[in-house]
Amino acid sequence: MTFFYRELPSIRSMVAEDIRAAYEGDPAALSFAEVQLAYPGLLAILSHRLAHELYNLDVPIVPRIINEWIHQYTGIDIHPGARIGHGLFIDHGTGVVIGETTEIGNGVKIYQGVTLGARSFPLDEHGLPIKHVKRHPTVKDNVILYSNASILGGSTIIGEDSTIGANVFLMRSVPPGSVVSIDHSGTRIKH
Repeated sequence: MTFFYRELPSIRSMVAEDIRAAYEGDPAALSFAEVQLAYPGLLAILSHRLAHELYNLDVPIVPRIINEWIHQYTGIDIHPGARIGHGLFIDHGTGVVIGETTEIGNGVKIYQGVTLGARSFPLDEHGLPIKHVKRHPTVKDNVILYSNASILGGSTIIGEDSTIGANVFLMRSVPPGSVVSIDHSGTRIKH
């Protein structure tokens, strides 16, 4: 447990950046205290950062218990294995799902209902899922994921500075600076 305690100052620093990201990213936020005390996204991120350290130390069960308790409380489901950079802001948050092998860069903003999930997963010779393979997407720095976007697959990469619109269903990578949206004719990607 000594290794866990050594990481607490780093976790605190990351959470301070998450608080700042929420305050600066939400015009409704009137103070840092409001963000700290009333934002379910921040509670989910803080809990994830603690659970993730325990997960990295191979502590059994406890990281998942933390994840599931916070999921029940906030409606936000972040697997403790997900790797999340600095300054994450989950706005509103209900229904957000972030899978185990997801990688999220710095300065990312996620709205309610977003899924960063698995497209499918390989099976072993007995028909059981193969563990510890990349199944979930990578989201690079400064990406905005609007409500109810579903981004699936371990080889899917969302390039930095991209915007993924509401209700987009995406199973392929997009280059940096992309805008992906749905209009009356279907999905559209602009670079």
